[in-house]
Amino acid sequence: MKPLISLLLALAFAMPAQASPGARGPNGEHLDGPAATTASGSVPRVVTFTELFELVGHLSGGELSVMIDRYETNEPVLGGTLDVEYKNLKARAKFHADMGDYAIDDKKFLQALSVPGKHALLFTFTAGGESDLLEGTLEVPVAAADDHGHGHERRWWWLAALPAIAIPAALMVRARRRGAKEVRP
Repeated sequence: MKPLISLLLALAFAMPAQASPGARGPNGEHLDGPAATTASGSVPRVVTFTELFELVGHLSGGELSVMIDRYETNEPVLGGTLDVEYKNLKARAKFHADMGDYAIDDKKFLQALSVPGKHALLFTFTAGGESDLLEGTLEVPVAAADDHGHGHERRWWWLAALPAIAIPAALMVRARRRGAKEVRP
């Protein structure tokens, strides 16, 4: 019985971990889908700053997630208003109080940003009595644009391997049980 338990444990550890739908990571990215990666292995991002604010945005998991901090203190600026412009498209970000990020999930806007190339973005941020314009460039390489889907076809690869592992394991257990019954007096 121990080989079967060992086999099941090995199979469980070989399976990829899956996040529940809508789960978010520490930077506000969706965890229920693979991140769009660049050739260097990182998510396409935009980084910019002014004397007041510093902005870091990531294009991943079906949204553009943006974190904004005070430039001098690196203190997060929460609950503000963020508008983003790209060419003739405009989108307002939704503030997620639970993660402290501003997220844009407008399909048309994200579709335009997912095209490979350099995308000049204009961010208008207002918090309290302060307002600022921040300009930044989001670079999306070909590899990230190709991988910017939901990737569902890659999630269940292990299901195809399950019969290849389970059938020999079951046959091995059955053979051992038969051998153990034959040896008993």
